[in-house]
Amino acid sequence: MMNGMIVVDKPADWTSHDAVLHLRKILRIKKIGHTGTLDPLATGVLLITIGQATRLFPYLSRMDKTYIGEIRFGQATETYDSQGKPIGPECRNFPKEKELREAVESFEGEITQLPPPFSAKKIDGQPAFKLARQGLSPNLSPVRVHIYRFLILDYSPPCLKFLVECSSGTYIRTLAHDLGQKLGCGAHLSQLRRVAVGKYTEEEAFPLDQIKELAGKKDFSKFIIPMEYLLPDYPSIWLDQIGSKAFLHGARIGLDKVARASITGARSSSESVYRIFSEEGKFLGLAIFDRKEQFFQPKVVFKP
Repeated sequence: MMNGMIVVDKPADWTSHDAVLHLRKILRIKKIGHTGTLDPLATGVLLITIGQATRLFPYLSRMDKTYIGEIRFGQATETYDSQGKPIGPECRNFPKEKELREAVESFEGEITQLPPPFSAKKIDGQPAFKLARQGLSPNLSPVRVHIYRFLILDYSPPCLKFLVECSSGTYIRTLAHDLGQKLGCGAHLSQLRRVAVGKYTEEEAFPLDQIKELAGKKDFSKFIIPMEYLLPDYPSIWLDQIGSKAFLHGARIGLDKVARASITGARSSSESVYRIFSEEGKFLGLAIFDRKEQFFQPKVVFKP
């Protein structure tokens, strides 16, 4: 079975699920999924895991995102983007550049967002967009997100070209809508491209047509990133033979079974979660380190 991850360049007008279904047919594999939804309007980096790598979803989905795009002032829409119906009258009183810069800067840092009513956010097990299509108002809860950078790349009224670096879970459509509300002129997202997810960038993303061509030639290594290279920011340990067998059976592992360790480049937020390898370098899974008891508790164990 193929195991690993593909960095896909999602085309416009495709849902993330469309891309998954397309690759499932190409690769003839059932176990496949994406790690973070991109709206149909958006293009760019979409991480798709296959085989046992799908079990890393909770960790891959937490990575920060970078976007470039365009916001159009003067008209809010019900979906917060150009694919939705207009809300209210059109406004031609566009913000001055100084006013715009002050408003943009106010969104940097930790902020609270309401997900768009037309989103995949679940309400009692049902996607919010299904309720919104029925004319209902989904009862959405606010979420805390972090905007690391919100940069103005170009402003030619009514259009603002921007770059945003943000935490996982940020809705760029909501950011556009809220900016329009703050400026009093209304706004919606007119273009969006995800240029990076964590360290994975658009330069290494494969268009679906290219993946199909390479898969037809059986050149899977050209576009599938092996399991062992995933989550490189997490600290790692290599277990001896006895420790490796015990880990694969779900047993907790003492420090005496660790052959070597590496915390180079490890994120402080993930220091208690370790990648576990055999001495030969096979990725066995993930474990949480219990600092008090000094042992590793298996969290994700891959089948041999």
